[in-house]
Amino acid sequence: MKQSVKLIAGNWKMNGLGADLAEAQALAAALNDQPAACRVAICPPATLVDRLSQTVAGGSVEVGGQDCHAETSGAFTGSVSGMMLADAGAVLVIIGHSERRAGLGETDADVAAKVEAALAAGLEPIICVGETLDQRQAGDAVAVVSAQIAGSLPASLSGKPFAIAYEPVWAIGTGLTPTLEQIEEVHAAVRAAMVARLGEGGRVAPILYGGSVKPSNAAEILAAAEVGGALVGGASLKADDFLGIIRAL
Repeated sequence: MKQSVKLIAGNWKMNGLGADLAEAQALAAALNDQPAACRVAICPPATLVDRLSQTVAGGSVEVGGQDCHAETSGAFTGSVSGMMLADAGAVLVIIGHSERRAGLGETDADVAAKVEAALAAGLEPIICVGETLDQRQAGDAVAVVSAQIAGSLPASLSGKPFAIAYEPVWAIGTGLTPTLEQIEEVHAAVRAAMVARLGEGGRVAPILYGGSVKPSNAAEILAAAEVGGALVGGASLKADDFLGIIRAL
């Protein structure tokens, strides 16, 4: 079965004001002049989804959200639904990022419910998994991410466009990265867990690597087995840095 096109997505996290849309505009212009060999997306804070969608309209840069509520609407002050993100111009959404799993106590069941909500809104989910440093040092990395895949992917995902992002928690924002062998080991386990959960539908979706991806290490990471792209944090905030990663393919 043919693999999906590679995806490089930028996660701005809680960064970005209106003035920072100039960076996205510069990125879109550069990709218009020289198209990327992959899909490119930016996931800004919710306050910028609508304006970013307008900024990059007509180009190749896709827009995503960073989270969505499991419900379509209701008395959930401060939350954003998948329908709201889609209405603002988003086509993707990050779900289950480790910062939400660890900091806000999101469980695999919570993540699966949000994935269902994203699908109902017509959004393509990017579902995050990853182990902590303690889990890595205990030799449990493969078991942890395999369990997260089993618990976070609803059966309804089969046949739908989605991506998995493997982000070792200890590598996010630290400047540390696993060895290529460690990345390939976990990505292979993620693929096996996806197939076990979804059957043939688990063979197609790209598995992104995330965790201190930067222009200097992007080429070797993106060339590793079963790496179908990258989920990029800080380096996606500046057009030149993000382009350096995109051009590494």
